[in-house]
Amino acid sequence: MRILRRRDFLSAAAAAGMAPGFGEAAERTAPGELRLGVATYSLRKFSRAEAIRMLTRLGVRYVSIKSFHLPYEAPPEELRRGAQEFRDAGLVILSGGNIDLTRPAELRAMFDYARECGMPMMVCAPSHATLDAVEKLVGEYNIKTAIHNHGPEDRHFPTPESVLEAVKNRDPRMGLCLDVGHTARTGANVVEWIRRAGPRLLDVHIKDLKDLMQRGSDCPVGDGAMPVVAILRELRAMNYQGGVMLEYEIDADDPLPGMIRSIAYMRGVLDGLAA
Repeated sequence: MRILRRRDFLSAAAAAGMAPGFGEAAERTAPGELRLGVATYSLRKFSRAEAIRMLTRLGVRYVSIKSFHLPYEAPPEELRRGAQEFRDAGLVILSGGNIDLTRPAELRAMFDYARECGMPMMVCAPSHATLDAVEKLVGEYNIKTAIHNHGPEDRHFPTPESVLEAVKNRDPRMGLCLDVGHTARTGANVVEWIRRAGPRLLDVHIKDLKDLMQRGSDCPVGDGAMPVVAILRELRAMNYQGGVMLEYEIDADDPLPGMIRSIAYMRGVLDGLAA
């Protein structure tokens, strides 16, 4: 398929009622289609109520909730009530995180937190030293753990390969949250590692970079060098069942315009691939 630029996909998105200004359009849920959503870290400067309103404006159905919106220190009843606010707005909680799992004394508390929030999966950052304990808790709580690779600066899990090597003989509910930006910055081929992860790929954080090797070069999805079309094509081809979660790390005080553009672009790509 010819790789089109943003203006072509925005035209297609507008025709489908999905361009900026049409954020209330319902997310597609047909079997076999990708579950496009948002990691609420993108909305870290906003309250839970404000974040929910913004997610509604975007028209997404799927969400990965960061602790800004369901605080770790909140009592269980507040966590349950807060999670229900997302569901009452028509949102499906796919996961929560990123959650630090490097401190042994806090591991059970973090699994309790995820259970109270109704999170079927934690996007997480363990250490090699805590993996055995994490695996036991995965079995006990039946909560998946998607280990997030964080690029060259991460001393535990910088690459998808480092995560996959660590979990290859462990509980199948332990796998990878592949962050396309951090993966690209290590020099790894993002599409190849999506393919190689196979069933261990539990979650995807999607973003774009002007320079794939440069931290801090983030931009709206479709404006940079990330091979977004190839990424989404590969995920569709492998019948990927997890979330494709926009993690928009720039414009923290006013992220919605760039997020709308990013979601519209990806919806346009998916429409093009489906056609």
